[in-house]
Amino acid sequence: MAEVNTGGGGGKEKGGKVRAKKASTKIDMTPMVDLAFLLLTFFMLTATFNKPKTMELNMPDKPKADDPEPPEVNIKKVVSIALEGNDKIYYWRGIDDGQPTATQTSYSKDGIRKVIMDEDHAVANTVFLIKPSDKSRYKNIVDVLDEMAITKAQRYAIVDHTPEDDAIVSGNPAPATPK
Repeated sequence: MAEVNTGGGGGKEKGGKVRAKKASTKIDMTPMVDLAFLLLTFFMLTATFNKPKTMELNMPDKPKADDPEPPEVNIKKVVSIALEGNDKIYYWRGIDDGQPTATQTSYSKDGIRKVIMDEDHAVANTVFLIKPSDKSRYKNIVDVLDEMAITKAQRYAIVDHTPEDDAIVSGNPAPATPK
């Protein structure tokens, strides 16, 4: 504990001036250090740590030579989502009268989320094709994948962005070539 040492300080015995006694203090820091370590231990043991937030993404296996061809999807059930530079996003459904029309939207809940929900409810088993361009950012892909998880879209894929997609986005689509 704290103690005050009142000894020494001189007096008239030594002959000279009378000086005031100087009190030296000595503080025992042990209890304060103990309390600090107890508090530190308490807060470390009671704290909850943030768990990393990850998204589960299942990637298909590479096809083997003897695998059957995957079934074809009706083009009217396909919604293409093109991710462009400067955080721009466009979408279109299948081919309307031979020429698809791209519509620009945003990454907000009233943008791509509403589009995904509306398109998914409009046609059963809608397939969403996410097409990131070379100018798009990684954040854009993560944002669209988040929206797919939020809206619980069941069928979507990330595919390559083609020159035909660039033409559709720019408003100059090439004539459709039926398969």
